[in-house]
Amino acid sequence: MKKIRVMSIFGTRPEAIKMAPLVKELERREAIESLCCVTAQHRQMLDSVLDIFRITPDFDLNIMEPGQTLSTITTKCLLGLEKVFQEAKPHLVLVHGDTTTAFSAALAAFYGQIKVGHVEAGLRTYDKYSPFPEEMNRTLVGDLCDLHFSPTAANRDNLRREGITKGVFLTGNTVIDAMSTTVRPNFCFPTRILNDLDYEGKTVIAVTCHRRENYGEPMKNIMTALRRLVETYPQAELVYPVHLSPVVREAAGKYLAGHERIHLIDPIDVEEMHNLMARCSFVMTDSGGLQEEAPALGKPVLVLRRETERPEAVAAGTVKLAGTGEEDIFALGAQLITDKTFYDSMAHAVNPYGDGHACERIADAVAYAFGLRDRAPEEFRA
Repeated sequence: MKKIRVMSIFGTRPEAIKMAPLVKELERREAIESLCCVTAQHRQMLDSVLDIFRITPDFDLNIMEPGQTLSTITTKCLLGLEKVFQEAKPHLVLVHGDTTTAFSAALAAFYGQIKVGHVEAGLRTYDKYSPFPEEMNRTLVGDLCDLHFSPTAANRDNLRREGITKGVFLTGNTVIDAMSTTVRPNFCFPTRILNDLDYEGKTVIAVTCHRRENYGEPMKNIMTALRRLVETYPQAELVYPVHLSPVVREAAGKYLAGHERIHLIDPIDVEEMHNLMARCSFVMTDSGGLQEEAPALGKPVLVLRRETERPEAVAAGTVKLAGTGEEDIFALGAQLITDKTFYDSMAHAVNPYGDGHACERIADAVAYAFGLRDRAPEEFRA
């Protein structure tokens, strides 16, 4: 084989952030013909990442519709990708993480007897409904894959416990590669309020909260705790780019609106989010990716979930699992605001997720797996 035809498939903003630097790395390789297909599971939020990284997809399924369900996403992906694979005839399909796009693309490739590589393989909570549907998506993708690119040794060990030992590569996380492009000290925010915040004089807290499993009582508890923090500590200022989900926007409006130091803004692109994290005091989130990104910037993270599939940062000390109870969230947030020793212990912890060379390792691993390279890439070591 003289050239490997590799198709990278993604559909949401988090996937795009982590796959974009890999797409650019694959484009640089002479032995690889790089193709990109987006499902546009999230249209607007996806497009902003494509613009930032200057990626023009070769195929765009454009599946997003109002009120879409997991079933409609899966069905549209399967049918659309069947046609894409017939036309493009890739040798390898790369999917990322735990989205419904990733699962559907892996399944469609399996149906087409096309090899599948899983970027960010081996993350587990071992609770199939938390996070939902992500835990089963990534587990099923793992069963369908031929190549597994694990960010950390713990992720690789999860795969080994499941009997997956062949085609596993320890690479680090591609999001660290992405941040070398997005974070800049002279960055000017398109969202005006983000330029006006007093990052030096105030305790600026960056917040995201959107997980399906947090809908209802957990989200009420989270947002009530956030408001209490701002009302209790005059130095606290909260910035929350509110997800487009109607459920999330309704809750944010109900529990957080109307306070001068709580800024509810529309979703921001990856450059703005990364630079906000670089300048804020700490992060409170139920997101997966931010648990990896913020530690790379020296920012403590409180995870607004009952468990995390990213235990490495918890072990390192840069992330604390706050749960979804109002009192626990408030107590940990208050400690970060008032206790400098506690804050410094988290801010100065070692980031276990990457060294900025994950994409190189993955591209080398692909070449090795297809016989175009004599040896496997060196493993990432935290």
